[in-house]
Amino acid sequence: MRIATWNINSVRLRMPIVAQFAAEVKPDVICLQETKVHDDQFPFDDVKALGFEHVAINGIKGYNGVCILSKLPLDNVGRHEWTGKADGRHIYATLPNGMEVHSLYVPAGGDEPDRTVNEKFGHKLDFVDEMAGWFAANRDPKQPIMVVGDLNIAPLEHDVWSHKQLLKIVSHTPIEVEKFTAAQNAFGWVDCMRKFAPEPEKMYTWWSYRSRDWRAANKGRRLDHVWATPVLAEKVGAMDIVVDARGWEKPSDHVPVVVDVAD
Repeated sequence: MRIATWNINSVRLRMPIVAQFAAEVKPDVICLQETKVHDDQFPFDDVKALGFEHVAINGIKGYNGVCILSKLPLDNVGRHEWTGKADGRHIYATLPNGMEVHSLYVPAGGDEPDRTVNEKFGHKLDFVDEMAGWFAANRDPKQPIMVVGDLNIAPLEHDVWSHKQLLKIVSHTPIEVEKFTAAQNAFGWVDCMRKFAPEPEKMYTWWSYRSRDWRAANKGRRLDHVWATPVLAEKVGAMDIVVDARGWEKPSDHVPVVVDVAD
């Protein structure tokens, strides 16, 4: 089974590259974040034409929004409204093999890494704190569970183009990394991407729109992640970051991450 995650930055605007990705990579499941569309305006016909007959969505008007597109039936579809906000950041479903997949979009956190002056940063920290407790309280780490999505934190030194220069930049600050690591450890999540490319290998999934020649400058960050419970992580046999997608027509600033999971 091939599972992909991608912050698409407007699913309706970027349906052509979703179609290109589906044709070239042939995923069975695509988890999208930042779909930016209310549920009643979601492009169901377009995604079903690509073979994704089963769709789970949690969208709001204009921003945020997540979904799961699947060629396989989805069961037990649900969501959690993190920090008490109904802001379209989480959707989950169970696949026929019993694996539960979560598409998650953590708040970006604004520009100033200080919750006393930046409410968005406080929201982000509270969200990640809740991640540490919610899974432990509501799920069994012995079950096959995967969390994928734009988690908006690059935790490791080589998840960013310059560790020293980004220490005070939102997404790589010590407080974010501390809380991110605590959330990961609280449930025993395995970082499936670093399973195949351990530190100190550089690994990025996002390049700013502000960088005209993004590939040459390569000032990226790994903001997108694939976590799995240990029993499921053992079955993840391959991982790929589709870097070329950053250069496709009208691209997202994120690129897809793909994992292959044995049945």
